[in-house]
Amino acid sequence: MSQFDSSKDYYGVLGVDADASRREIHRQYKRQAARYHPDLGGSDEEMKSLNEAYGVLKDQAMRREYDADRRRPAEVSFVSSSAPAARDVGAFGRWLSAFLCLIIGLFLLLLVRFQWIWFLWPLAILAVFVIGMGVMLARSAMMALNSSLPATNLLRRHARLQEFAFWTLVLGGAYAVYQVLTQ
Repeated sequence: MSQFDSSKDYYGVLGVDADASRREIHRQYKRQAARYHPDLGGSDEEMKSLNEAYGVLKDQAMRREYDADRRRPAEVSFVSSSAPAARDVGAFGRWLSAFLCLIIGLFLLLLVRFQWIWFLWPLAILAVFVIGMGVMLARSAMMALNSSLPATNLLRRHARLQEFAFWTLVLGGAYAVYQVLTQ
């Protein structure tokens, strides 16, 4: 009988990647222990979980056994007869979708504005919604790209700064489009 629970994500508990070295695991354990120690404001449960994860991952033999158990597929007792779920298109697909929405929306907006087809004002409203959808898709792509980075990556730690830069860029672009439309 093994001394660990293969259904738990010990790498996630410590905040390291699955290919992290022993040194990285030890360093991250020390950081997390300083943060979650009960004497420093953490809880006993968090510290127990942290110690359990470190105990499994610091021992190479136990870590290999844990990794092998994690990769083993779980037994499925019920198989759905519905269609399989759609695959994730990835970061490139999300960026491409956002780019196409923004281009189509801007094209429609500029078409209505510069062709003086004012009776097509519903097309301008549609264009604004398509541009808004493109902005939301771009934000989704940015968040997906950020979450795909390793836990120790510096960019992943600065999510609020990325959000600020993204919305600054969006507002600057909206102001530029406004300036073009009012000429």
